[in-house]
Amino acid sequence: MTPDPLKIAGVVFLSALAAAQSNAPRSPWKYYPDDVRANAGPGGPAPRRDLTGTWAGPNSGAGVAEGGRGGRGAPPFTPLGTQLNDRMRPLGIYSPAGTNDPHSRFCDPLGFPRNMNDQLRGMTITTLPDRTFVLLMFMNIWREIWTDGRALPTNFGRGPDAHDPTYNGYSVGRWEDDYTFVVETTGMAAETWVARAGYPHSVDARVVERFHRTSRNDVTHTMTMYDPKLYTAPVQLGESHFRWIPNQVLFDFTCVPSLTQRYIKEMGDPAGSDPDAALRERQR
Repeated sequence: MTPDPLKIAGVVFLSALAAAQSNAPRSPWKYYPDDVRANAGPGGPAPRRDLTGTWAGPNSGAGVAEGGRGGRGAPPFTPLGTQLNDRMRPLGIYSPAGTNDPHSRFCDPLGFPRNMNDQLRGMTITTLPDRTFVLLMFMNIWREIWTDGRALPTNFGRGPDAHDPTYNGYSVGRWEDDYTFVVETTGMAAETWVARAGYPHSVDARVVERFHRTSRNDVTHTMTMYDPKLYTAPVQLGESHFRWIPNQVLFDFTCVPSLTQRYIKEMGDPAGSDPDAALRERQR
């Protein structure tokens, strides 16, 4: 059979196009997920007491391992915890029309600890002599972790010397060993959710994070929450993995309130919500 000249020409053209794209100039301002995928090996041993750099998370589009988002089933609530949790209507069960998640409905800040277990697209960590900053790609926010030896505040909203709760709370950090940075946080605004699935927390909740650098290219992050007012035992908030980004660039990704309101008005609310969804979820 004689080859079709048009097919041959088409194959040659597509091959040339792919080669041209792979050799195209790379912008220092652009995030390339394929660079993270190509950076697949450990890259050598982890440096001692150093997390500085830009890291791709499991939602970065770079094929980073997902990890786990905590234990299965509902955490061990106190009666007050059950009462508060029953008021929450997560997006995954109630849909855009039925959820009361303040982030899904209004683009309100995720707050901590949710911003470290939801929308994990990427982060940059940088260190000063007295504190460490964690810069989160989603919503362009930053966390301040003090390493100067200060104690966490304990008084929130009670009296003239009280501390105001904040979306990210108050954080202190220390090196547990040469490769594990431990962060404790309290004073988080109580109106925020612990995770996309809901779960309340009090302003006195304390969250312990561990950033463990296993190699030059890998960081594992875990969180445990202690909140005796709402939970009868510590709550494991899961494990997340991050991979080194070679060119140290993240792309901009945020929740735009005006676009969210337009979506809710034109599509989310008109689509309605399944009133039996929560009942079926509880019966699973």
